[in-house]
Amino acid sequence: MAGGAREVLTLQLGHFAGFVGAHWWNQQDAALREPADAKETPGELCPDVLYRTGRTLHGQETYTPRLILMDLKGSLSSLKQEGGLYRDTQQDAAIAWEGKLTTHTEELHPKNPYLQDLLSAEGVLCSDGVWRVKSIPSGKGPAPHTTATPPKPRIPTEGSIQVWSDFLRVHLHPRSICMIQKYNHDGEASRLKAFGQGESVLKEPRYQEELEDRLHFYVEECDYLQGFQILCDLHDGFSGLGAKASELLRDEYTGTGIVTWGLLPGPYSLREPQKNIYRLLNTAFGLVHLSAHSSLVCPLSLGGSLGLRPEPPVHFPHLHYDATLPFHCSAILATALDTVTVPYRLRSSPVSMAQLADMLNFSGKKVVTAGATIPFPLVPNQSLPDALVQLGGATPWTPLSACGDPSGTRCFAQSVVLRGLNRACHTSTLPPTKVLWLCPGSQLPPGTPAPSVLHTCTTGEEVLARYLEQQQPAARSSSHLLLTPCKVAPPYPHLFSSLSQQGSGLDSPPSGAAVDSVPVLGALCSSSSLDRTLGDLAKELTKVDLRRWASFMEAGVEQGDLEELLHELRSLAQCYQGRDSLTD
Repeated sequence: MAGGAREVLTLQLGHFAGFVGAHWWNQQDAALREPADAKETPGELCPDVLYRTGRTLHGQETYTPRLILMDLKGSLSSLKQEGGLYRDTQQDAAIAWEGKLTTHTEELHPKNPYLQDLLSAEGVLCSDGVWRVKSIPSGKGPAPHTTATPPKPRIPTEGSIQVWSDFLRVHLHPRSICMIQKYNHDGEASRLKAFGQGESVLKEPRYQEELEDRLHFYVEECDYLQGFQILCDLHDGFSGLGAKASELLRDEYTGTGIVTWGLLPGPYSLREPQKNIYRLLNTAFGLVHLSAHSSLVCPLSLGGSLGLRPEPPVHFPHLHYDATLPFHCSAILATALDTVTVPYRLRSSPVSMAQLADMLNFSGKKVVTAGATIPFPLVPNQSLPDALVQLGGATPWTPLSACGDPSGTRCFAQSVVLRGLNRACHTSTLPPTKVLWLCPGSQLPPGTPAPSVLHTCTTGEEVLARYLEQQQPAARSSSHLLLTPCKVAPPYPHLFSSLSQQGSGLDSPPSGAAVDSVPVLGALCSSSSLDRTLGDLAKELTKVDLRRWASFMEAGVEQGDLEELLHELRSLAQCYQGRDSLTD
């Protein structure tokens, strides 16, 4: 790869993972399309980490995600499994059989109106039957100059979004999509509900060989593969498939990083007891097995709890979202993911997946929590020190791992990224003697003029590092400050209540204007809150009588597996207590 990029191969396993992944790839695509004369300094993030170059049979250069995606029959809607870049209809027509042919056709799914507009703007079906894209940005130079007026961005309506492919604007390689035909996406019959079912999928030679072939295809073209990131549904049978996939990766690609994001959709109802018990079991089995084979595991959810008792979804002061809509929830989680993964995607001085994991997972702490502030609350004419001091001693981000309120918990290690702030506001312009020291715990009377440590810092990086040290003095901390904001252009949903169009400050946007980008603060933490969360999961599982849920056992899980799971959960929880606990 050009520039010595340390490549990452992404695996998306499950339908909610598809939603998060669609937003994630749309955000990468929007960043690639950023004009060369953009105000922000280009090149902080290296797209070659996630993307690969290729060439069609007709010699057209392509730039597609390095991605393997697995989902169920009926989940693609109008998206073709082989994608649209490499298809050659003339080759398809060359059939050696000379006898009588019977053709069976299936009615096509209607294409989402948003995608119809997108395709008409970006490409054309030529007379030779080949789809040709007008331009595919490669991230290696300025965007092609055009005098045409770009079409007004169109945001898909919530009612038009049924599956993740309804709003995916990125062209995929033919080797990306792998469909599991034995299970259905819709209906109640033949569903992938249980952990054991997912495990058994990759025990079948057909699917195991198909996954291995795709892995070899992508891995063999990499110059320096730093690892794999897995986006995996935790609530259904894909937790078992993800566990088996991570085991396969660990056995075959020893020494590479494996970072797994366990995804859970929005709130659930107590009126569906079987679904809730399955969700509890799948989540617990998934966390334990994924942590055994991954370098790092992070659950991601807008829910308040991983257990059976429903908790209200998390609140963002400057976001209006519907927690029942996967389109909304996945957009927020993708934005957080796009931020916390920055360290191993940097062009200059990157932190590898393995290094990031080693910093966070010491002493067996392989499960971490995530949090984000979306958008970061910086008002016009305010500096970063002002904003951070204004936050006081409260946790500066909203928790995104369904581990409850982090207040009063201990952070053992953390990786923090703040992106999207203009360099001019990184440090204070006020004389130190004019700054009020507002940090909780100060012995000075309220309002007494005194220098603030943050306001005396000479760089934004120092401001952020000092702030994190104040918040968690005993924690291992790594921090990154980027000028590049997070892209939230359509088809990202309209969630922001009071932002300028560039997302740089909290003010009133022009009427009807779509926010293009936002500043985001994101964090990964090895936190003592996981002692309580994993312990509570174990307690709830002790109350589950598997004999009442025979279908879960029929999927390949036995009573002895549950007992082993409880032991592993308790052992994992103990990693987050002891001498490092605040209560000791």
